[in-house]
Amino acid sequence: MRERLKTVTARREAGERTARALLAERRTRRREAPVERYGRVTEPVLRTQLREGGPAAMVRAKAGDFLFAFLILCLVAFGILMVFSASNYVALNEMGDSYYYLKRVAAWAVVGFAVMLAAALVPYSFYRKLSPVFLIVTVAMLFAVLSPLGIVRNNASRWLGLGENLTVMPGEIAKVAAILFVAWYVSQDAKRIRSLKGVAFLLVVAAALFILIYRQPSLSTAITVFCIVLGMMFVAGLKWRHALMIAVAGALMFFCLLSRSADADGYQWGRITSFLNPFEDPQNTGYQVIQSLLALGAGGFRGVGFGKSIQKTLYLPEGHNDFIFAIIGEELGLIGCLLLIAAYLLLIYKSVQIAIRAKDQFGMLVAAGFSIMIAIQVIMNIAVVTSSMPATGVSLPFVSYGGNALVVYMGLAGIVWNISRYRYNADA
Repeated sequence: MRERLKTVTARREAGERTARALLAERRTRRREAPVERYGRVTEPVLRTQLREGGPAAMVRAKAGDFLFAFLILCLVAFGILMVFSASNYVALNEMGDSYYYLKRVAAWAVVGFAVMLAAALVPYSFYRKLSPVFLIVTVAMLFAVLSPLGIVRNNASRWLGLGENLTVMPGEIAKVAAILFVAWYVSQDAKRIRSLKGVAFLLVVAAALFILIYRQPSLSTAITVFCIVLGMMFVAGLKWRHALMIAVAGALMFFCLLSRSADADGYQWGRITSFLNPFEDPQNTGYQVIQSLLALGAGGFRGVGFGKSIQKTLYLPEGHNDFIFAIIGEELGLIGCLLLIAAYLLLIYKSVQIAIRAKDQFGMLVAAGFSIMIAIQVIMNIAVVTSSMPATGVSLPFVSYGGNALVVYMGLAGIVWNISRYRYNADA
């Protein structure tokens, strides 16, 4: 009996020593882990950690954020339905086929889903390596748009032709290029965003993109790209004095643009200020906004019903594109508008959550850039539709008609979805 008790005691002591050794080893591994909160982690290192069980508790690979992907798909499906409802009368009148825009947006949605899935399956470190090259190619495309290679529509050269019926909008691609490049540039050396030289370089890049897109002209896209870069710089840790300098420079640039718009006959100035009182010129500069307000007012609280809009019957121009929110308000009412806004808020929240949990600074900034882009475009689109800012061609992400924008947004969403697969867990 005594011998047995000694054996049990020895085994217990050995177990305690083993447990203490394992705990000390775990703490050592956690301190010496090559995984940094805002550092560079290569995929081979990450796969080795996950396979061998080293500091795998710090970065966990999973299937990705399901709710994020579900929200994207729901918005795309809702957009297809609303594009069909808003465009069937126009399509029948112009193309002789009420399903014309429905077929095209559905085809683009399938392409966008394939791009999103492919982007989600490729480790996002791959995009980090290609970010500088992608920006250079995008700038070359923006120059090509301004050359004879650009396709002119409605007095604007914003497209490049890749075939008889296939066009590309480099301005939309520039949004993704700006997000990836800023994330790459800052993550290469976190001290860059704290130095005047690093901040000045990013501002030069943003200004170059702004000028090239503004010359098309596409002021709304140029403003969106510039604001995305500024927002990402702020998230990355921009100093307050640098932010103040940028604000002053931005104010001067804004007043310069206003002075250029104040031409002799006042036409351009009238277009800019028409949102203040669109009823002063109801047949010209204020026509589109007035029809938008009439659509929102007719919808009321519950709406007139899906497919029963009156303003879409050739009253509201671009009802299936930039002003689709007005048709949503007319057919689905205030309830539908609030539910759509809630979906966007939830999507932005999930994007911010993915950014916070990202395993490195590059992933964090890409997810933050995506959320900034969605927030800017939703705010600007709704502001234009409700006559709260000058009318600009800003689409509603994932909902408005437009194949280029849909594929680009879904592709970037796929990258963010891939980022959500590698989650930083400091409590593990």
